Amino acid sequence: MPAQQFLLESIGIEAPAHGEAFEPVRRTQSDRWAANIAAARQFHAREGHLRAARKHVEVGDGEETKLGAFLNNTRRRAAKLSEQRRAELDALDMRWS
Repeated sequence: MPAQQFLLESIGIEAPAHGEAFEPVRRTQSDRWAANIAAARQFHAREGHLRAARKHVEVGDGEETKLGAFLNNTRRRAAKLSEQRRAELDALDMRWS
């Protein structure tokens, strides 16, 4: 809608040129893991534990990470984690149950 376009342009977001396709940036699994583990480290440094509520969102570097959901899902899928990833979380005193 024109009003929405105006608002987006006023904050510096431009529409793609006519005929130009918009393709969202896809993040790899490794990129998502790196963002989640960075959020976990930030939370652990501040709180001293990794017992975040399921709905906790960690904000860092201008990016929001659903840390609580990540930790909860990781606990449920612990058997499928690589040794390296499990060691990264163990270093932050991850509670596995």
